[in-house]
Amino acid sequence: SAPRVQVRRQLDAVAGIGSGARGCGGRFRAPASSASQPCYSSIVIRNDNSQNADFPRNYSKREKKPFPIPVLELRRRARQRMKEAEGKPRGPPPPPKNGLLVQRLIPEAYRVYNARISLINNLKRLMKVVPVKGCKYCGEIHVGSVGHPFRTCRGMSSDKRKGEHDWGSTFVEAVFLPVEAYHLEDRLGPRIPHDQRFEVPRIPALVELCIQAGLDLPEYPTKRRRKPIVKIGRKEFVDANEDDLPDPEPDKFKEPILEEVSDDEITPPSSPEETAALAEETLKMWETLRNGALRLMKRYSVRVCGYCPEVHIGASGHKARNCGAFKHQQRNGQHGWQAAVLDDLIPPRYVWHMPESGELQKELKIFYGQAPAVVEICIQGGAQVPEKYKATMRLDIGIPSSLKEAEMVV
Repeated sequence: SAPRVQVRRQLDAVAGIGSGARGCGGRFRAPASSASQPCYSSIVIRNDNSQNADFPRNYSKREKKPFPIPVLELRRRARQRMKEAEGKPRGPPPPPKNGLLVQRLIPEAYRVYNARISLINNLKRLMKVVPVKGCKYCGEIHVGSVGHPFRTCRGMSSDKRKGEHDWGSTFVEAVFLPVEAYHLEDRLGPRIPHDQRFEVPRIPALVELCIQAGLDLPEYPTKRRRKPIVKIGRKEFVDANEDDLPDPEPDKFKEPILEEVSDDEITPPSSPEETAALAEETLKMWETLRNGALRLMKRYSVRVCGYCPEVHIGASGHKARNCGAFKHQQRNGQHGWQAAVLDDLIPPRYVWHMPESGELQKELKIFYGQAPAVVEICIQGGAQVPEKYKATMRLDIGIPSSLKEAEMVV
């Protein structure tokens, strides 16, 4: 009827739909009272590094770790690959799936191994002048002369101590966590059965990754192929005949290998300037180690259990039934293997960042930031704060001077 049409036109005119009036950026706007209306453009400044960020989440022992890539996305990618490969001849697998090494990553394996050795040696020297405390019951650490006052201990007899930590001295293994894995003489060989779990040696997982990527260590021999494997089935293959090949030449990528210094031979820095230079070098080795390991993990498979910290270097995890995480009885002790991330191979071990005042108050806990233990040691040794860690360290947050001032914060 006519009244309904008139009301509809009035509503459309107010909303700017019937008249077709549009504002800046293509959005509908209400008609202005004047004939012309100025258009203002806004400038947005973007920054890749956020000003403040939340701490990494601590997953409960009763839940499984999330997949780095969701399962639905993995299935979608698999269907896309099958669709693109339909009707096309299947080519040979690329290295390292065909048994050969990725030649461009061999120098990277040597750099990562030497960076690991340099990082351990430098940390031993820095910990002579930068005190690091560790709890005797729960294993938590703190970088400072006095441990933090937060009641977060969950170790033995923590209820009697009301969650307070019992601080003492610690070692470099508490700062740079040793993650071990089985050493494979043939990375394409059969999976390690449960009965042979004590016969296969265990070495640091990062060292095993470097060995599979091309690092040669006499004490840990491994099989090197010079011809691609010949597949005779979906999971079966045979090695190609290499009798017609000449004798192998000396490895042109081989570099000098550093050695770890014993604790008795460690000498602390003699001056603050030497300590600052050592801290800068240690921080550089930390970044070199993580960036190099990430490049190796993109080509060489690294698996981690979704329930426990067990790590395996290889396409398929081992069959040792030694998982003791939540509901391991239902899985008969078997690991739930999934793709690993960098923090599974090199745990950062976050600690509380000391403010400029040099004192932590348990009432102001929400205002303090955190940083990896290695980074915090280097910062207290005199190194510059890296840009990528400023978000979790919360350097831009003003810390109240008293509890009364903290209650006034909105």
